[in-house]
Amino acid sequence: MPESATDRHPRDRLKRALRLRDATLLVVSGVIGSGIFFTPGPIADLLPHPGWILAAWAAGGLLSLAGALANAELGAMYPHAGGDYVYLREAFHPLAGFLVGWITFFVIYAGTVATLAAAFADGFSGFVPLGVVGERALAVALVLAASALNYVGVRWGARANNVTAVVKVVALVALVALGPILGQGDFARLVPGGRAAAEITWLAFGMALSPVLFSYLGWNSSIYVASEIRDPGRNVPRSLFLGLAICTAIYLLVNAVYLFALPVDVMRGEANVGEAAARALFGGVGGTLVAVFVLTSVLGTLNATVLVGPRIAYAMALDGLFFRGVDRAHATFATPTVAIVLQAATASAIVLVLGTFDAALSYTTFAILLATCADVAALYRLRQRRPELARPYRAWGYPWIPALYFVANAGIAVALLAGRPFECAVGLALLATGIPFYRHFIGRGSEPFPD
Repeated sequence: MPESATDRHPRDRLKRALRLRDATLLVVSGVIGSGIFFTPGPIADLLPHPGWILAAWAAGGLLSLAGALANAELGAMYPHAGGDYVYLREAFHPLAGFLVGWITFFVIYAGTVATLAAAFADGFSGFVPLGVVGERALAVALVLAASALNYVGVRWGARANNVTAVVKVVALVALVALGPILGQGDFARLVPGGRAAAEITWLAFGMALSPVLFSYLGWNSSIYVASEIRDPGRNVPRSLFLGLAICTAIYLLVNAVYLFALPVDVMRGEANVGEAAARALFGGVGGTLVAVFVLTSVLGTLNATVLVGPRIAYAMALDGLFFRGVDRAHATFATPTVAIVLQAATASAIVLVLGTFDAALSYTTFAILLATCADVAALYRLRQRRPELARPYRAWGYPWIPALYFVANAGIAVALLAGRPFECAVGLALLATGIPFYRHFIGRGSEPFPD
């Protein structure tokens, strides 16, 4: 019989309270936020051709699926809190896991929480003018409210997430169904137009995949809370595949409706294509409804991000590779309360100091791509290093499909390096800031948990 990996860290006190539905809808909420409304404009600018636009969204879904296949095996093997921090620690070295965990917690998750809260406040100010001070106060209040909800129990956070995820799916399905029936559009816009397809370069396609993949970020949300998912060997892989299938289908259908509603040349100049398409289809009322829906969608993604992020810091602290006390779980609520408070404080500080975090997040895109490549490399490494471990799920298409994901992400990283060298350099610099902290934590005499 194959040897089993340790089910969880021996000091992990979080409870397995999440069902398959909760984990799947966590993926849906993590993926579907504001990206489907705001990224189609830049994508159309790079690929002013309906076929190429839909191909980019389909490619993003397939690439994310290839990554999900690898993460499904890893998550079922190591159903711990922390996700890819654990996989890189086990496959390569604690430093590799630490650096990914460091930038994921402080920059990606805390920064995303701040960005979403600021985006909601900015959108709400369009209905009720708040001014700069009022917007920042509302953003901080949202961060604290979502953190408090997740502080008192993972089930409360999951219930709120389930409701907002269902609202998102229903609203987008309604747009897809009613747009062609009741709206004023033209199916001819779905056929090739504008610049000839042959004139669009693969470099432009690679650049367009950056905002597409950014819109798919969150497809791996459930792996970070694996130690709280019931029957993780079955439900972690299922949640990844079901959640990603729902999101990919919705993204393709919604973009088809955008193309039905707006000419590609009009999409190129729109910051919020979702609102512009709704106004074109249904008039001013439609645009207002979409604006309200965007706020609801942002709230749902904010809650999902607040739920997931603290588990990364908590897992690192269990190994002694983080600040003291962050490994504490509440005796009654069974939540990583100190990590939740730390994330809330970090996100609130970002809101107060920077207002938004959009620029800094764009700088980390290159580092995120490198981290996803590292995840796939961890799969290959663990197949060689720990072949005796039980694998409740084995990645379909191994070794070719995970290799496709690795090569595609590496290619996109090269395209970004060529197109945005400054942002790539800053992303690497942000990763490097974790090295002195790692040396400090190791110097305290900590010893990462071995299987």
